[in-house]
Amino acid sequence: MTHRAFVAALVVLLIAIAAQPGRTQQAGVETRPPNAAGQKPAFPGQTRVPEQKANVAFDVVTVVDGLQTPWGMTFLPDGRMLVTEKGSAGRGTVDPTMRILADGKFSPPIAGLPPIDARGQGGLLDVALDPQYATNRVIYWSYSEPQAENMNNTAVARATLVDGPAPRVENVQVIFHQTPSMASTMHYGSRLVFGRDGTLFITLGERSIVAGRMQAQRLDGTLGKVVRVNRDGTIPKDNPFVGKDGVRPEIWSYGHRNIQGAALHPTTGELWTVEHGAMGGDEINIPQKGKDYGWPTITYGINYDGNPIGAGITQQAGMEQPVYYWDPVIAPGNMTFYTASLFPAWRGSLFIGGLASTHLVRLTLDGNKVVGEERLLTDLQPARERIRDVRVGPDGALDVLTVAAKGPAGRLLKLTPKK
Repeated sequence: MTHRAFVAALVVLLIAIAAQPGRTQQAGVETRPPNAAGQKPAFPGQTRVPEQKANVAFDVVTVVDGLQTPWGMTFLPDGRMLVTEKGSAGRGTVDPTMRILADGKFSPPIAGLPPIDARGQGGLLDVALDPQYATNRVIYWSYSEPQAENMNNTAVARATLVDGPAPRVENVQVIFHQTPSMASTMHYGSRLVFGRDGTLFITLGERSIVAGRMQAQRLDGTLGKVVRVNRDGTIPKDNPFVGKDGVRPEIWSYGHRNIQGAALHPTTGELWTVEHGAMGGDEINIPQKGKDYGWPTITYGINYDGNPIGAGITQQAGMEQPVYYWDPVIAPGNMTFYTASLFPAWRGSLFIGGLASTHLVRLTLDGNKVVGEERLLTDLQPARERIRDVRVGPDGALDVLTVAAKGPAGRLLKLTPKK
């Protein structure tokens, strides 16, 4: 083939790819320069993939407003929803609450929760149903657990939900305490995801302060980790570090910064996570048992003061690379895979809430690779509504929790097909 013929064939191929029905592929959605200007991705497509629009028209309905710093939500079998409100301490103190939402109206706060430290980023965080909730009525929640001398840690409790006009929890058991406790009010992590085998994944932060950051790759504590426990808090026998001296047996993976989004892949059943970087370096991972994800030795992005993090390197032998990363950051909230039929063009997409970007990010996947990115709900940006949680509802709609950039006000939104 001559050079001219080769070029002509390549042009035809590129035009055909760009003309795929139902999608518009353009330049990347991110046009700002990266914070870490000298860093390069480890492989093509690891960051700044092309924009790929699904051309889906939808309406945004406010289900309920007036929420106070909402953080997590999950659906009950009858379609009602459990919603957590983080709470706050100090000026403008707001009590952490968990309530049941039905037909746009909330129940009274669920009584019986243990003490919660609501300072800073702490408070009442995620909520999940036991895999056998229909018969045992057990729920799980994560929260910042107060300790002596202004110390605290992420904790997970479970209890029986007693429904009714005055809902409450009974037989409360704290099944996990992050160790060690820290004098910090940041980076609690806190997503709860049940695996297909019924074990519980808990995502954890490294508490932000230097003393915590430096423990993310140590195995004698659970800062900066994904941990995996049985439903009663005992340790699964097939966890990677069971029986090893000086190593916490609940650890699944390590070297994480602050994971606030997690979901199971609908086909593979693998856990996917999205975690916060500093200035740059938000990353998607598929945490594998026993693997080191590098924080703070390797990372994309830089410190908030503009200096490199650690040695300023992005790759090192024995440490895993993220599937995808952002620089500048979106500051990710929760994530979900879209598997319903209400929006056929979205099936298989990965949705991630943006706290700093105030957008809903939709990623197009090819296996475990990100091949396209789209930003939705851009009309929320002038009001600076941060997207904390996103879930697929039983009706196939996307339910989105937002919170104001300044102040506790939040809303629950529903995305439905355009009428």
